[in-house]
Formats: sequence, C-alpha cells, structure tokens
Amino acid sequence: MESLEEIKIQPTYIVGDFDSVDNNFLKQYANSNVKIKRLIPEKDFTDTESALELAISLNVNSITIIGGIGTRIDHTIANIHILKLALDKNIDVKIVDENNEIRLVNENMQIVKDNNYKYISFIPLTTEVTGITLKGFKYNLDNYTLKIGTSLGISNEQVENIATVNLEKGILIMIKSKD
Repeated sequence: MESLEEIKIQPTYIVGDFDSVDNNFLKQYANSNVKIKRLIPEKDFTDTESALELAISLNVNSITIIGGIGTRIDHTIANIHILKLALDKNIDVKIVDENNEIRLVNENMQIVKDNNYKYISFIPLTTEVTGITLKGFKYNLDNYTLKIGTSLGISNEQVENIATVNLEKGILIMIKSKD
C-alpha cells in the first residue's frame, strides 16, 4: 500500500482486510474520495482476487496488478491463476513488479520488443497448450505441444522487434524478466 505513495498514484478504491497495513495509511485515505472496501480476514478468497473482481465489475479495458509478486509463493501462484478471471472477460491484465511482467495468453498475439526485459518465458497454465508457434525468438517453436510439468519454455529471448506467439488451444503464462 505504501508503494502507492512512492509512485504517486491516487487510488479510486482500496480493497483488503488490511491485516498487514499500518492504520495511519488507511486514516490518510479515510477523509478523501477514496472508497475503502474492508474485507474480513477469514474468507475463502484473497484480497487480490476481491480487488480484481471489483475492477472487472467496473467494465475496464485493462488491469495492472502492481506488486502481486512477493515473498509468499502461495499468493504469487494464486495471483497468476486469478488472472484467468479477467482473461475470460477479454480484459488485458498483467502483474508487474520491479523485475517481471506476467500475463496469460490464450490467443495469437504479437509482442513488441521491450529492452527492459532480457528473458521471456512461456509456461503452460492448462494441462497442455497445443499448436504453439513462436517466431522472432532465440528459440522458436513450430506447432509444438507444451505440457505441464516441463521447463522447455523458460528463459527464451526475443530477437526480433516484433515476435509472434500463435497457439491452437490452452493457456500460457508469459513472464518477461529483467534478470
């Protein structure tokens, strides 16, 4: 939450159970136009999922989750999985932190080279992703089936200004990494 101040973003909503937030932070927003949605700590979903569902309900075109990658690997994996909620509604959604950008891919796409990221990885979210064709990468693929439980798609590099990812069926996790 304190990161909002650092990057000078004024939120419209703040969502969470706030079990790990300094109360002074909430007080500064309590008297502003920021809407605070307080959740109970004992729930069957994460604060991030609730915030994502709220964003989806606002009929937005894109969502960026800042800092959804942390020291809790369970929360990080869950945050990657809940991206599917937005993907199913055709909303462009990604998780970003200081080193990574993560999104889900379920259709053909072009990627404009971003020199901020050295590596790009493709990991199956679904049991298998069929018909994968990668062009414009150091390691291209042609009509490949990538199955869950393999590391083949890790640490590729985009070598062309515009690369393409084509697939027939399934969902890929695409991770751009700086290091």
